[in-house]
Amino acid sequence: MFARLGHLAVRRKMLVVVASAIIVGIAAGLGSLVFARLSSGGYSDPGSDSAKVFTYLHDTLGVKDPGVVLIVDGGKARLNEIGSTAIKIESAVRKEHGVQRTLSYWSAGNAPELASKDGTAGYIFVYLTSTQSDKATKIAGIIQSKYDKQIDNVRVYATGYSVFGYSVNQKIAKDLAKAESIAIPLTFIALAIVFGGLFAAGMPLVVGISAILGSFFLVWLISLTTDVSIFALNLITGLGLGLGIDYALLIVNRFREELHAGRTVEESVIKTMDTAGRTVFFSGLTVAVTLGSLILFPQFFLKSFAYAALAVVFVAVTGALTTLPALLAIAGPRIDKFVVRKSAITPKEDGRWAATARLVMRRPLIIVLGTLSLLAIIAAPIRGAAFSQVDDRVLPKSDKATIAAQLQRDRFPGNEANPIEIIIPSAAVQAAAITTFSQNLATIPGIIHVIPPIINSDIARIQAISNAGPRTPTGEKQINAIRTIAAPSGTLVGGVAADYADSQNGIARTLPKVFVWVGLSVLLLLFLFTGSIILPIKAILLNFISLTVTIGVLTWIFVDGHLANLLGGFAITGTLDTSTLVLVAVLAFGLSMDYELFLLSRIKEEHLAGKGTIESVATGLQRSARIISAAAVLLAIVFATFITSGVTSIKMMGLGIAFAILLDATVVRGLLVPALMRLFGEANWWAPKSLKRFSLKH
Repeated sequence: MFARLGHLAVRRKMLVVVASAIIVGIAAGLGSLVFARLSSGGYSDPGSDSAKVFTYLHDTLGVKDPGVVLIVDGGKARLNEIGSTAIKIESAVRKEHGVQRTLSYWSAGNAPELASKDGTAGYIFVYLTSTQSDKATKIAGIIQSKYDKQIDNVRVYATGYSVFGYSVNQKIAKDLAKAESIAIPLTFIALAIVFGGLFAAGMPLVVGISAILGSFFLVWLISLTTDVSIFALNLITGLGLGLGIDYALLIVNRFREELHAGRTVEESVIKTMDTAGRTVFFSGLTVAVTLGSLILFPQFFLKSFAYAALAVVFVAVTGALTTLPALLAIAGPRIDKFVVRKSAITPKEDGRWAATARLVMRRPLIIVLGTLSLLAIIAAPIRGAAFSQVDDRVLPKSDKATIAAQLQRDRFPGNEANPIEIIIPSAAVQAAAITTFSQNLATIPGIIHVIPPIINSDIARIQAISNAGPRTPTGEKQINAIRTIAAPSGTLVGGVAADYADSQNGIARTLPKVFVWVGLSVLLLLFLFTGSIILPIKAILLNFISLTVTIGVLTWIFVDGHLANLLGGFAITGTLDTSTLVLVAVLAFGLSMDYELFLLSRIKEEHLAGKGTIESVATGLQRSARIISAAAVLLAIVFATFITSGVTSIKMMGLGIAFAILLDATVVRGLLVPALMRLFGEANWWAPKSLKRFSLKH
C-alpha cells in the first residue's frame, strides 16, 4: 500500500502538488469562516439535573439569566444620590440593539438584594434577546465598550457570562496571532539547523501550515452541525504545525538517508513511503484514537478538541503521505541545497545517541532506579493538586471583565445574578415537604437567604442566594450539601454552581471510559505495529509516569504559584482547570505514542535485520533520536508560544504539553526506554505464536 503511494507520488508528482495547492487554497478561504461560529462556553453536562432545570426555566417559564451585569458605583455617594444617573444609564441600555429588558436596584424599587454591602453601588441586570453564544457575546461586547467607563458622577463596570465570553474570544484571537508570529519564524530557524539546509527546512512547514488551513475548513464544516469551542483554535494551530512538522521530519530525513545510500530519487521515495510512511500512518492512527477519546465527554468544550484533533491528524497524515512525497520527487537531490550546517546533511551510522544508548545499557537497573527516583521528586507537588473550572480569573488582572468581576466579589454580599435554582414538581401535594426543605436549605453554610417558593402549573421554583463563587470548589461542595438534605420527590437543583458541580461530576464519570478506550486502543495498535506484548505495556506505563510528573509540575506552578511572574503573570486560584488538564493529559499521551512509534520502528527494523538487542537499540536510537529530539523541540516551541497568552488555561495547556513532550523525548526515550529494553532482552519481542500472525509485516 505505502510503496504504491510512493509510486503514485513519483509518476503524478506535478498533478498531486497542483491539486493539493488548489485544495488548500479553497480550504483556507472557507476555513476562515470558522472564527465567527465558535463559542466560549461548552462546560455544561447536557444530561445533568442542572441542564434539566435550565431547560425548564428557559422553555417553560421563559426565565433568562442576565447576559450582562452592570455595576453602577457612586464612589462615596449613596445609592439615592446617584439614582438619576443610574436611571438614565439603564434607559439607554434598554434601547440598545439585542437587549430584551433590564432590571436594577432603582427600577425594582430600591431592592436591597441588588445593592452593595456599603450601599454605594447597585446592579443593572441586562437580559439579552438571544441566548446563542456568538450573538450574545457580540451584544455584550458593544455594551461593555459603551458603558464600562466613567459616566457623569458614577463609574460603571460590565460583567456577566456574555461579557466574559466576549473578553475571552477577543483575547484568544489576539493571542493566537501573536503565538503564530513567534512560532513560525522560530520553527523555520530550528528546522534549518536540524536539516542543515533551507530547502529541506521548508518542507515540514508546507505540511504543517497546510494541516492548519485544512483543519480550519473541516472544523468549520463541523460547526455547521454542532457547537465548537473557541479554544479548539489553539489546538489546531499547535497540533497542526506540530504534527505536520513531526511527520515531515521523519519522511524527509528518511528520503535523504536513502538518497545518500545511493538509491535513485524514485527508489528513495518508494523506500521512504514503505518505511517512514507506514510509521506516519500508524502514528496518526494512534494519535487519532487517543485524542478522539475526548468525544466521550458530555461537554462540547472537550468534544471540540476531539473534532479539532481528528481534523488535524487526517489532514497532516494525508499531506505527509501524498503531497510531501510528490514534492520530494520534484526536489530530488536539490533537497540538500542552501546549506547552513554541513554536519546535518549526511546521517551518521554511529554517534552520540548510539554511545548514550550503550552507556545506559551497561547499567540498566541503576539508570531505571535513579531516573524514577528523580521523576518522583519532580512529581511530588501533585499531592497538593486541586481542581476547578475557569471563571473570569482566567483573564489578565488588567482586563475590564476581570476588574468588574473582582469588584462584584468584593463589594456585593451574594451572587444575585447567579442564584441556585431549585425546581420541585407536584407542589400542591408536597406543600409541607417544600416548606421543610426551604427551612433546611437556609441552614446550609454560605446561603445568605432563600426566596420563598413561586408556584407555576403546580411546579415550585425556589431560589437561594449564596456567597460562594459559583464556579469554585466551595460552590461545588455547597451544591453537594444541598443535594444531601431531605427533599421533596423529583427535586432538581440547578443554576451556575450546580452546572459547575455537574460538569465536574461528568468529567469524573467519563474518565474511566476514556482510560479503558485509550489503553486498549494503544495496546492493540502497538501490538499490531511491533508484534510484541511487552513493548505496548511498557509504553503505557512510561506514559503514565510522564503524565504524573507533568501534573506535578503544573501543580507547583499554577496551584502553588511558583514562576508566575516569569510566565507573564496570572491569577493564582489554588486550582488547576479540570478540562484543560484532561486535554493536556490526553494530548501528551497521544504525542508520546508518536515518538514511541518513531523509535520502535527503527529499533525493530534493525532487529529484523539480524542485530541483537543492544545493537538494535543503539542503532535505532542513533537513527531516530535526532529526529525525535528535533521533533520534540519543534513541537515544544509551537506549544511554548502559548505561554505568552493572557488566558491562564491556554498558558497552562502550552506549558504542560511542551514540558511533557520534552520530558518524554529526552528522559523517557533517551534513558528509560533503552535501559528497560536491555533488561527485557529478547523478551521485548515476545508474543504468543497464535497472536504473532496478526502483527504488521515490516
